[in-house]
Amino acid sequence: MNGSMTGPTTAAPTARFDVAIVGLGAMGSAAAAHLAARGVSVIGFDAYHPAHGLGSSHGDSRLIRLGYFEDPSYVPLLQRAYANWRALEGRLRDEILTITGVLQIGLPDSKIVSGTLKSSDMYGLASETLDAAALRARHPAFAIDDDEIAVLDPQGGYLRPEAAVMGHVKLAVADGAVLHFGEKVTAIRPQAEDITVETATGRYSVGRVIVATGSWITDLVPDLAGKAMPIKQVVAWYQPADGFLTTPQRMPAFIRDEGEDGSYFGFPAIGVDGVKVGRHAHFMEEIDPHAPNPPVNARDTDLLDAFVRRRLPTAAGLRVRATTCRYTMLPSEDFLIDLLPSDPRIVIASPCSGHGFKFTSVVGEILADLALDGGTRLPIGAFSFEAMNRFIASRGTRAELENPTL
Repeated sequence: MNGSMTGPTTAAPTARFDVAIVGLGAMGSAAAAHLAARGVSVIGFDAYHPAHGLGSSHGDSRLIRLGYFEDPSYVPLLQRAYANWRALEGRLRDEILTITGVLQIGLPDSKIVSGTLKSSDMYGLASETLDAAALRARHPAFAIDDDEIAVLDPQGGYLRPEAAVMGHVKLAVADGAVLHFGEKVTAIRPQAEDITVETATGRYSVGRVIVATGSWITDLVPDLAGKAMPIKQVVAWYQPADGFLTTPQRMPAFIRDEGEDGSYFGFPAIGVDGVKVGRHAHFMEEIDPHAPNPPVNARDTDLLDAFVRRRLPTAAGLRVRATTCRYTMLPSEDFLIDLLPSDPRIVIASPCSGHGFKFTSVVGEILADLALDGGTRLPIGAFSFEAMNRFIASRGTRAELENPTL
């Protein structure tokens, strides 16, 4: 069966597909590819063009690592994700995942360092601990305090997000998926037999629906209002003062625990713009997902400039550019990947709380499992509505966590 990729359509209301996917960013495009590869009739919708700049899947690079400090329960999913990324590369005959190693830097008892070591020990992952002197000798781009250490994940590196999204789109279409870009879904209406998906220009009958709309998730899943919070994320690129020190061979990608100042991430000079740096969740500044991305301002760049001066003094010089993207955060900063409690024919795949892109290749597989079988063998119990609501009941919503006076 031949697929197609089109703009808005006036398909007849009787058009029927096994699965509809709403949102064709990272997770939606991966789900489309996995479902189409299984011979399922798939239709996908996105209000914009592939790999557009209003979501969370642009900006040249995304970290990937195995020793996951957030929680060891993520490691099996990462192991599957690595295998799926390599399988995607095999079909595309293109490189998506590049290994540079990832350094996790901070005090020995910091969350990032201790969590990485815990995950590595639990799963027998390769890692190497460097004291301050060893890090300075081996990777002189980094400034490190005498009481800090670094844990090297030798299997870490970076992904090319735009290439990954476009690759999944390409394979989905090649395997028969029908993808409509520039066509916004306005309603999902469950019926007794099928589900009707409505857009401004068409109505479609489907058996199952996957909703993966990122920062717009509450438009179609009002249960997540007040829980899924879109925020402004800023990253900047710096032209290195010493280009020799910032090549991927000499400067691994990194995450840095700055204690009360949060955590920062960055990449070696993998493109013409140089070293890329960002602060996880930036200022946790809520945005309107229906408005254009807020512009980068002086407060944004002052934060990143100060970090670069302090922690990458020889690696970065002139700031070349800075841009805004979006995170969509849950209070727990975990994912939400589950069947909608009120109708298990609808699968929810969002938000990913600012650290989900590396899992895209396995989340696509999970979403295909959930849509077709109502379950998956892969471990996603921590990403359920029940787990989210349990956390909120004990700790509060994101807004309450950020403002305890609420």
